[in-house]
This record gives sequence, C-alpha cells and structure tokens, in this order.
Amino acid sequence: MKEKIFAWIDGASSLAAELETELTKRPAISPDSGGEGELDKCDFLESWLKAHGVTQLERCDAPDSRAKGGKRPNLIATIPGTGDGEGRLWIISHLDVVPPGELSHWETDPWTVVESTGSAKGANPGRRLIGRGVEDNQQGLTSSVLAALAFAALGLQPRRTVKLLFVADEETCNRYGIGWLLDNHGGLFQKGDTALIPDSGDPQGEGIEIAEKNLIWARFVTHGAQTHASRPDLGANAHLAGADLALRLHYGLSEKFGGRDSLFDPDYSTFQPTKKEANVPNINTIPGEDVFCMDMRVLPMYSVQTVLGEIDRIADEVAGRHGVTIDYSIVQSNESPATSADAPLIQSLSAAISEVYGVQPRPVGIGGGTVAAFLRRLGIDCAVWARLCDSAHQPNEYVLLENILGDAKVMAVMMGTRD
Repeated sequence: MKEKIFAWIDGASSLAAELETELTKRPAISPDSGGEGELDKCDFLESWLKAHGVTQLERCDAPDSRAKGGKRPNLIATIPGTGDGEGRLWIISHLDVVPPGELSHWETDPWTVVESTGSAKGANPGRRLIGRGVEDNQQGLTSSVLAALAFAALGLQPRRTVKLLFVADEETCNRYGIGWLLDNHGGLFQKGDTALIPDSGDPQGEGIEIAEKNLIWARFVTHGAQTHASRPDLGANAHLAGADLALRLHYGLSEKFGGRDSLFDPDYSTFQPTKKEANVPNINTIPGEDVFCMDMRVLPMYSVQTVLGEIDRIADEVAGRHGVTIDYSIVQSNESPATSADAPLIQSLSAAISEVYGVQPRPVGIGGGTVAAFLRRLGIDCAVWARLCDSAHQPNEYVLLENILGDAKVMAVMMGTRD
C-alpha cells in the first residue's frame, strides 16, 4: 500500500502547483495587518477539497467584524481511519499569510505564482514556486492535503483517523484561530491525540521542534510632560525615559535571565526593542508621551511571570529617575512545556523522515511561536516539522515542489500506511 501511495504523490506535482496557485491568488492577510482575513481562501479550499474527494468537512468560524463576511474561518477535514492504528493525528497549518512588504523587492507579482528552476549560486536547485505564502504555510497545507488525497484517490483508509486543521490568525495573535477554537470548542481535542505542525524546519528536514521559547510581546507607554525643547526643566521627556527604559530592559533582562540551553538557536533568551510609535511631529518639542514595543523570547527555564516581575522593577526605577509614569500592556504571551524527545510521536516521525529523506532527525527548540504551544499546555504531544527553504516572510518567497511531495510522503507514513 505504501508504494502505491508514494507513487500517487510522486505523480501529483501538477496538482500541488494548482493548489498553491489558487491559494496564493486569494490574499489572506489579517485585519491587524490591513487585510480582509482568510474567508475567500478558506471558501475556495473547502470547495476544492470536496471536489477532490475529501467530504467530511466542518467549519468553526470566529466572529470578527473587521474581516470580510464578519468572520475568521477555521476548517477541519476528517479522514476516517480503520481504527487499528494509534490515536487521532492532527496536522495543523494556517490559512493566513503576512503582507508582501516592499513590492519593489519582488521580482514577480507576490499574488501570482510563478514557477522557475533555482540555479543561481547558493540557491536551492529544483522546481520552485514563487509567491507570498507558498512556503509559509501553504507548503505544509498542500502536503497534508496531498497525503489525504492519496488515500482517497486509491480507495484506501489510513490506520489512524486524521484531522487536517486549517486555522486563521496564526501570523498575528491566534485570537481567531487556535486560541478561539480552544476557548469555544473545548472538546475538539481528546486524550491520546497527537499533532504535527508543518510550520518550522530546515533545508535538510533534520530538525524536529519539540520546544518553544516562552513569548512576551509588550507595549510600553511613558507619560511625561510636554514642553519646548529649549526648556527641558519645565517638562519631563517621555522619549528620553522610554529610550532609557528600552536599553535597561534589553541589557538588564538579558543579564538577569542569562541561562543557556543548547536545544535552541540562539541558545539564550532575547529581549529586543522593536516597534517605535510616533510622538511629536516637530524637532523642537519635548514629547509628553512615548510608546515602544518589545519582542521577548525567553528560555523555558524562566517563567513569564518571573520576567514580568523584573520588568516591573526596572520600569519603577526608570520612572523614578525621570519623573514620569510608565505603564505597559501584554499584546501576546505564551509559554508551554516541551514534548519529550522520547514520545512515540517523535520517534515515529523520526522514522518516517529517515525513510523518505534518508537523514537522521534530531530534536530542536525554536524561538518562534507556533500553535503547538497551545496544545502542549493541554498535554497533547506535538511535533513541529517540515523540510523548508527558510524563505518565509521574505520577498520572492518560494517553495520547492520536491519538498511538498516529500513532506506529503512523511505525513502519509504518519497517517498509517501498510507495507
């Protein structure tokens, strides 16, 4: 049976290119990033799956008045198993994509897939598809669909019941995707379920992500007193205090939480000032309010609450020095336990990767956040893996067709094929 499935997937490159092309031409950008959401893309995918034989479909749409149709769609496709395999396997990919960025940096229209062959020095050779979202996360989405279609096309059932979940809002804060599903559909995941999230990886497919750094996104607001720049003694410079705070947080938190963990790259916690909001429009006015944001990726050895306690201490110290008040809000926060490297999911995935790609996988940790963190907190073993070219979020994002097909084979093995 496995040979038939692999042969079907090998012959599905045109189908993969078709699906990637159709998905890409329907931009699925969050309203938080100036888009309309994922509705058009999800409606197309649902119809396309039905037309190709995947008919057990369920929609769980989250309300969002900012989005097209007033909703953010989440779609579940079920492929029933024979029941003689392990527990249910979820393969979770996301529908949303990031904006294309500066269009002058693109060699092609980001929303029109172009096929080419990579041959430049340093480039990954092979047939590639170029367009926004083709790798992040449409590679994983397309691979999971091809694996499911292989069983349907051949009239076969996997040993395990498989749930393909296509979520909204992964690129921003997961409020309308996995977070909304867990808050509003509590029985969706069951004891014994496992999950593969094809949303992080490396060009060889060797790294299996079993742990993520704790995540804190914070927005800091410094309140001072506006005055003429020639009379700083009459005011309180909110920008100066904010700059001082950003530096103290960056260096102070890095020193305070300076542990190392070789599972991760980099192997330390990071505390980076990022977004800076505008204050006064002219040079000769001292601002009375200043806003900046920080992205913090913290090794799991330190809890989010412990880090927040140190942030409070530093903020109080800076406020006293500059005669200002400081408050901050948490835009997003996430922490989760690791999946054991010895978990059956990790062992079976390692065996499947070795079989398909001929490499020896290894467990890794990442600083980026995925939906795995939400599920790990429920006690569900998760593996985040794909064979990727690392072109996500870049101009001229691309995917190799051979990676789509190879990952589909790995997923098919995970679903439970017979020799």
